[in-house]
Amino acid sequence: MLPPIHLWGISAPLEPLGGGHRNAVFRTSELAQDLVFKSTRRTEAQLRWLAPVHAAAETAGFVTPRLIPDRTGRLNADGWTCEPFIEGRPFQPENLPQIAERVDAFHMATANLSQRPEFCSSCELLTETTGGDVDLTALPADLMALCRTAWQALGSETGVIHGDLTAGNLIHTTQGPALIDWDEARVDHRAYDRLRTRPETATAAEKTAALAWEVAASWQIEPDHAQLVARILRARV
Repeated sequence: MLPPIHLWGISAPLEPLGGGHRNAVFRTSELAQDLVFKSTRRTEAQLRWLAPVHAAAETAGFVTPRLIPDRTGRLNADGWTCEPFIEGRPFQPENLPQIAERVDAFHMATANLSQRPEFCSSCELLTETTGGDVDLTALPADLMALCRTAWQALGSETGVIHGDLTAGNLIHTTQGPALIDWDEARVDHRAYDRLRTRPETATAAEKTAALAWEVAASWQIEPDHAQLVARILRARV
């Protein structure tokens, strides 16, 4: 299914973009400023929560793709979002430590922001069962217990995190590093971001907690991937 770009008053050729494991992604061509359209499961409130998050990321030195409302002001228009297409060179995994100070500054700037609507952090999921992409009741009981055991070992250093801080979500631009795909952003343990930017400081408990999160958040959306990671988690706990 193609995105309803007419809702933004746009008419342009579309081509699919790779890299979207959980969403369909298309970009326009032949526009003065080309655009990216993504399918989304996020509500209007969850998308609007991103505005101060993006502002903090920009203050920390990142370029961010601010969401563009449709002609009626909606950020979620019939299950799709729109944002600017960002030109640049791809990051490599070994480049991630280069943005460590920017990520730390972003974490500090968002320390007092509230949780994303209808999301839960790992800490909150010690007692809650659903939040964001996670539904612990869908997991086998023993696996849910393993996830909670892994999360319980984390400290209390929480704040807004990007949540999917991989090289594929970073672009070298002339204005600095662009950080894209904020779909998994939420208030949670900052260690989930730091595992990628400061891997030398990561503890065994943080690595295990991240595996548990990957299992829980992927269980219903990417079941084959979740099953694979679950085997790794079971071997560690």
